Amino acid sequence: MTTTLRSMQMMLLAVLTLGLAACGEVSNEAQAENHEHHAHGPIIEAETLVAVMRPTAGNDTEGTVVFTRVNGEVRATAHISGLTPDQQHAIHIHQFGDERSDDGTSAGGHYNPEGHEHGLPDQEKRHAGDLGNLEADDEGNATFEIVVNNVTLASEMNPILGRGVIIHAGTDDGSQPTGAAGSRIASGVIGVANPDVE
Repeated sequence: MTTTLRSMQMMLLAVLTLGLAACGEVSNEAQAENHEHHAHGPIIEAETLVAVMRPTAGNDTEGTVVFTRVNGEVRATAHISGLTPDQQHAIHIHQFGDERSDDGTSAGGHYNPEGHEHGLPDQEKRHAGDLGNLEADDEGNATFEIVVNNVTLASEMNPILGRGVIIHAGTDDGSQPTGAAGSRIASGVIGVANPDVE
C-alpha cells in the first residue's frame, strides 16, 4: 500500500513538473512576442492628424493644419491667420515635435528621411516636409490645401505623427538648402485628431 501511494505521488509530481515547464515555455513565448511588438512600437491606425499652430515670440500667426489619409496619399489642409497680407509664407513639416524654444528652432530642420535636396511641391524628389507656400489674402488669412504621396500619417513610410509644422515669415523660393524662407512665425506639433471635434 505504501509502495502504491509513493508511486502515485511520484507520478503526480512528474505531471506537475511537466505542466509547470509547459507553462513556462508558453509564458516565455508570449513575453518574446510582447517584447517584439513593443520593440517596433504600436501601430497607430489614425485617419486624421492635426497640428494646432501657435505663434512664436513676437508674432500673431495661428490656426490649424489637418492631415487626412486619401486614397493612399495625404491631404494637408491649413486655415491660418495673422500672416503678412498679400504675401506668400513657407510651410514645412519639420523633424521634431518640440516646442520648447520660443522661436520655433527646437523643431529642428525640415523632415527629410530620404536625404533629398530641398524643393517645391512640383519636384518629385524633395524633402518629405516641403509643402510649399501659403498665400495670404489682404487681411492676412490663408486657406491652403495640398495632396502629397511622399509621407504617411503613421505608417512605416515617412510617418509624420509627432513631428512639427513650421510657418515662416517669408516665401519658400525653392533655393538650397531650405528655401530662404526666413524666421519661424508659428509652430505646431502633429498629433492624433479627436474625431468628435470639427
